[in-house]
Amino acid sequence: MRIILKQDFESLGFEGDTVDVARGYARNYLIPKGIAAEATHTNLKALEMRKDKIMARRMKDKEEAERVKEKISQLTVGIRQKAGAEGKLYGSVTTRDIAQGLEKEGVVVDRKKISLDEPIRALGEFDVAIRLYPEVMATIKVIVEQEEEKA
Repeated sequence: MRIILKQDFESLGFEGDTVDVARGYARNYLIPKGIAAEATHTNLKALEMRKDKIMARRMKDKEEAERVKEKISQLTVGIRQKAGAEGKLYGSVTTRDIAQGLEKEGVVVDRKKISLDEPIRALGEFDVAIRLYPEVMATIKVIVEQEEEKA
């Protein structure tokens, strides 16, 4: 089934793109959630009229992502966790912890945009990638330190 995306959807494309998907996926998920509309003649004409606005919004979003990338690339996020004698963490550092560390530095980033292959489970210094926009990737340095034990 041919649909028009009403918003960016990572696995399918960007707002305004026309894509083919399974009929059930479109009818049961994408259309009811407002993510897409059926690609009828009327909807395609309406899309043509909105194309300029969509492109302007994409450019603005990309420029904003570039500004955030500049800000983020200069940051170092320090996270304190309890660790054992060999430097292994009792828990792990996840994307949520990194997002909270960035928030303390004054930068709000959705934790779903932070790319960790697996949670960090050791003390040390790690480079973590953040996908701010499809073509804009930033890298931050995350330093995991041992939490001071209270006497």
